[in-house]
Amino acid sequence: MTLPLIQIYDTTLRDGTQSEGFSLSASDKIRVAQKLDALGVAFIEGGWPGSNPKDVEFFVRARDMDWKHAQIAAFGSTCRVKGGPEDDANIKALLDSRAPVCTIFGKSWTLHVKEVLLTTLEDNLRIIEQSVAYLRSQNRRVIYDAEHFFDGYKADPAYALETLQAAIRGGAETVVLCDTNGGTLPWEIERIIHDVRRAAPTPFGIHTHNDSECAVVNSLIAVREGATQVQGTINGVGERCGNANLISIIADLELKMGYKCLPEGSLAKLTELSHFVDEVANVTPDDHQPYVGKSAFAHKGGVHVAAMRRSAQSYQHVPPEAVGNKMRVVVSDLSGRGNLLSKAEEHGVEVEGEEVVPVLNEIKELEARGFSFEAAEASVAMMLKRQEMHYQPPFELIDFLVNVEHRSGRGIFAEAAVKVRVKGEVLHTAAEGNGPVHALDLALRKALLPHYPALKNFQLADYKVRILDGSNGTAALTRVLIDTQNGVKRWSTVGASANIIEASWQALVDAIEYGLLMAG
Repeated sequence: MTLPLIQIYDTTLRDGTQSEGFSLSASDKIRVAQKLDALGVAFIEGGWPGSNPKDVEFFVRARDMDWKHAQIAAFGSTCRVKGGPEDDANIKALLDSRAPVCTIFGKSWTLHVKEVLLTTLEDNLRIIEQSVAYLRSQNRRVIYDAEHFFDGYKADPAYALETLQAAIRGGAETVVLCDTNGGTLPWEIERIIHDVRRAAPTPFGIHTHNDSECAVVNSLIAVREGATQVQGTINGVGERCGNANLISIIADLELKMGYKCLPEGSLAKLTELSHFVDEVANVTPDDHQPYVGKSAFAHKGGVHVAAMRRSAQSYQHVPPEAVGNKMRVVVSDLSGRGNLLSKAEEHGVEVEGEEVVPVLNEIKELEARGFSFEAAEASVAMMLKRQEMHYQPPFELIDFLVNVEHRSGRGIFAEAAVKVRVKGEVLHTAAEGNGPVHALDLALRKALLPHYPALKNFQLADYKVRILDGSNGTAALTRVLIDTQNGVKRWSTVGASANIIEASWQALVDAIEYGLLMAG
């Protein structure tokens, strides 16, 4: 049996922006919409054109753009109770947007009809049918969102179904069943949709929220029960606990359930799209998000990694490349030899099976003392590199000295002196800095730059300090994590000591040595 094509209706630009801490400018919306169109979604809901100038601007800019796959949809409500759609400001704004698709919502729940709209059940049915019919008469495709449908059905099944029939009589091409409050459970979704299919044969869609952590599974169940359209947002952003996460839904539909919802080859763009939307909205990506998170295919336990080296299917439910992600091996005190061998291969380090044992033992010992190598892969790579038989480090520390002073008229400043051996030559350098780590960095660079010009491109991208045993006060063990970048790549290194200067030096040396190795 051939399964129907599932329409993906994205509402990141409208419903997603109702998420606390998630905001998009009109230009941001255009950029995200272009990415969504390139992915191949069927509909992109640009916003509510009657609600704010930003959404008006989006539709003005969108109308002259060349959309390859998606139809742009404008969102709004049915007309007001006192009047008809012909003179309703909201309906006029939908038409003025010149979007080819209008998505309007109406009330399905008697509670909302009586206590929010403050009208009669009959009048609510009238404005639903008239609003849809008027938009259809203006040559618009109309999708009807049945707001609070599942709550409305539980309260009064017959009336909830009547609201759908009103939209169908008006000419809606799809009626969308909305779990607006996000509290409906999967078996309730299944049971109610069974009833709907008997009473309303028009194509229907599903729009779920995540307040009970069921938005994705409720959407998938609706598709199994016959829904041909799924509404949701990228990364599940949305009001309160969010909307259904289209990233997971698309991957589940295509990889697990056998449905098609994107053009051929588009599935591998999911990870890039997920990270792009977070970047545009200035939101930190969720590393543990299914399919596309940095940790979605990360393996830490030694037993897992050993099995993965024999068969990639042993601890992965799908190939990460299918969604544009990649498998990662994490190194920690839970690691086995397989973790280290995988890291050696990843970084081009030539070591054999038993040669990683000293490094593995050292990592376990250092982690017991406060180091953490999960986020410091460059430090792991250097530990492995130093195991190579003929490895010669680019420089060797002999000693260093750091002074921090406060002088009248100048305030706080730091001086550092470094003695290092470079290619057989012992060099003494000194530098002043804003702080002790800055001064150390400058003094070391002064010694190394004449020999390694690539160092001038290295930049400190981030510097994090964590106190590990605060009960010891100022004598506490301190962990330092340094992120360095050269414009092409970014890498992380770690150090730990009761002396923050020593911890910083450990991380700094690893960062520079790793970067020089990458630069050849």
